[in-house]
Amino acid sequence: MFTLGVLTLSDKGSKGERVDESGKLIADMLSSIGARVLKREVMPDERDLIAGKLREWADSGDVDIIVTTGGTGLSPRDVTPEATLSVIDRQVPGLVEMMRAEGVKKTPMAMLSRAVSGLRGRCLIINLPGNPKAVREDLEVITPVLYHAVEIMRGEAGECASRTDLAGARTRHAH
Repeated sequence: MFTLGVLTLSDKGSKGERVDESGKLIADMLSSIGARVLKREVMPDERDLIAGKLREWADSGDVDIIVTTGGTGLSPRDVTPEATLSVIDRQVPGLVEMMRAEGVKKTPMAMLSRAVSGLRGRCLIINLPGNPKAVREDLEVITPVLYHAVEIMRGEAGECASRTDLAGARTRHAH
């Protein structure tokens, strides 16, 4: 099992003008594979507030993974990637590279995503778009490797080269 924080970035959502469908979807999808959602919040698209919340949650040691939703596009208010880059120690680009690569097979708009992912200490931070359909599709791409990522971060992983069967990894960890 791993612990999870879900941070939704939405000006309208933070004012109660929009229902947080994407945050709920992330929590539901990852709970269904055994993640325990410990933190969930909706915040406005404000870079310093986002960075502060990411630091707070990651540094608390309570969550293994923080998944953000929203703020990854081209709008001037889309600042989630910049906030994330300001707090991570190391990037983990393969996650978002695969999300974009698979997403573009469904819509060319996926190539406009500026999402990033990386590590702050022993916490993995992953940006997802705000659209629930895109959230579902992106999570389907990365879910098979999340348990192994957490094992590596915790220092519990065995030999990485022996893990070539992602479908098997998904089934082994789906309790």
